[in-house]
Amino acid sequence: MSVQPPVDDDDVPRFWRELGLPGLVDVHVHFLPPRVQAKVWSYFEAAETHYGAAWPVHYRLPEDERLAVLGRLGVRAFPTLPYPHKAGMAAWLNDWSHGFAAAHPRVLSSATFFPEPEAPHYVADALDRGVRVFKVHVQVGGFDPRDPLLDAVWARLEEAGTPVVIHCGSGPLRGEHTGPAPMTGLLERHPGLCLVIAHLGMPEYRDFLDLAERYERVHLDTTMFATDFTERLMPFDPADRPRLAALRDKVLLGSDFPSIPYPYAEQLAALSRLGLGEDWLRAVLHDNGARLFALEG
Repeated sequence: MSVQPPVDDDDVPRFWRELGLPGLVDVHVHFLPPRVQAKVWSYFEAAETHYGAAWPVHYRLPEDERLAVLGRLGVRAFPTLPYPHKAGMAAWLNDWSHGFAAAHPRVLSSATFFPEPEAPHYVADALDRGVRVFKVHVQVGGFDPRDPLLDAVWARLEEAGTPVVIHCGSGPLRGEHTGPAPMTGLLERHPGLCLVIAHLGMPEYRDFLDLAERYERVHLDTTMFATDFTERLMPFDPADRPRLAALRDKVLLGSDFPSIPYPYAEQLAALSRLGLGEDWLRAVLHDNGARLFALEG
């Protein structure tokens, strides 16, 4: 009998246990400084203005309660994924994220950067402090990832092999520098970058599948992918499911917790409904992330 998808959050541990997993590895979780987090949530409160659809934040909870939710779900490792919207923010966000990770053993130490002259210096500092993953948000930052101010940063990250979770697709809002063209140009310059394309590149899924197939270290994360919420706005063509199946070892669980408009279990159920098999689910929900971040156990 096949493993049934979780019906709610309380059922999530049953789901991953029946798959034979020790828990979940979620590469797309946000913990931000309180004032920054409050501003992000205020933005989502006005989502109908931005996106034409309501976006009720399901886990608008105090920090300790959010950590407890992830513990009950069985998420054994997750990042904080800070991201700046202007110059002068990144180094401060990196310092906060470093302290947060030091205080919470399950947290993958995270950092970010912005096209500014100081970027190579604070990225080097973050790497020296043992950062495990970087976050870049092309649409919020409003910059071209090929900006010359980032040349030294990308070269250093390519050399280090540190994963970069990058929101570069044009969903849910198109930006001046979103879409596959800037990322294609970046990878032509730095083909060895370890990139994790957030949201599977929605809505340009097919173009970002191309990049994952073409470049050895390009991965995809499942953040909000295939959920009923996203399918209404940015549907995935079922004809491309075989390509997604073939990329099994390059797809990583992402959720966008806590700022999602539905329970966490819905993301897992949506991935299960794809019908790509239990081996695919085991790889995506845990094994690929555990390998990428060299987790023990």
